[in-house]
Amino acid sequence: MTTATRHFADLSTAEIGDALHPDSILILPTGAIEPHGPHLPLRTDLVMAEAVTAAAHARAVAAGQDVWLLPPLAYTKSDEHTNLPGAMWLRADTLMRTVVDLGRSIAATPARRLLFVNCHGGNSALLEVALRELRRRFDLQTFLYAAPARPGPTEAGFGIHAGWAETSMMLHLRPDLVNMSAAKPAVPHTIQANSHIGFGKPVRFGWLADDFAESGVIGDPTAATAEIGAELFTTTVTALTEAIPEIATFDPGRVHRKRAPREDPADRNSSP
Repeated sequence: MTTATRHFADLSTAEIGDALHPDSILILPTGAIEPHGPHLPLRTDLVMAEAVTAAAHARAVAAGQDVWLLPPLAYTKSDEHTNLPGAMWLRADTLMRTVVDLGRSIAATPARRLLFVNCHGGNSALLEVALRELRRRFDLQTFLYAAPARPGPTEAGFGIHAGWAETSMMLHLRPDLVNMSAAKPAVPHTIQANSHIGFGKPVRFGWLADDFAESGVIGDPTAATAEIGAELFTTTVTALTEAIPEIATFDPGRVHRKRAPREDPADRNSSP
């Protein structure tokens, strides 16, 4: 049996039934292909999602956890970058349909636990909705680990895209893809004084990446270093690894009853 790597796609169809069990955790990295300023590559979020997930997966396997790594989702909801060259984005309903179809496919295997590891903030709200959608339709136990935003010392709390943290992580993971000579700060000080409207404040707002700077950067990458990136990477991997044993045994508190996937009226109407 091809179980040494614990990569789902390495299994043959004949091995699925023996390799997977109801408490097996399938882990799906989600990233993006989108602009990250002039100093970072389009695949920054995908690089981070794959690296964090692979490291946590390897640690969990070594610890005896029944975890399986799925191929990542690269093209996702990045429409906030639509005005910038290089954005490869799916509509929200397209991504939701994709995730639902993947859930339906997972429900056809013995596995019943699915963990998304997301490193693109634009996916987070949709994936939270998807957790319940997959739970309701296919009786899957669904989870989302979203890498937390970590604003840097010069970002006034606004380091959410291509700033200090992401640039540091990329300097650690793929320094060959980083051009620090092109890194420029773009902190949205115009909304800094707001008490109610803003990132992480009670009143949210619709925004596009180039609302704040033509580069699409929201933060200050100039103080980024590989050493900071290594520290951030280790912290993220450790947090995810420590969550996996809880995910493996999580029970919402009801008496478990096996429910077969059912057809939803929305499926017949081709809606997500």
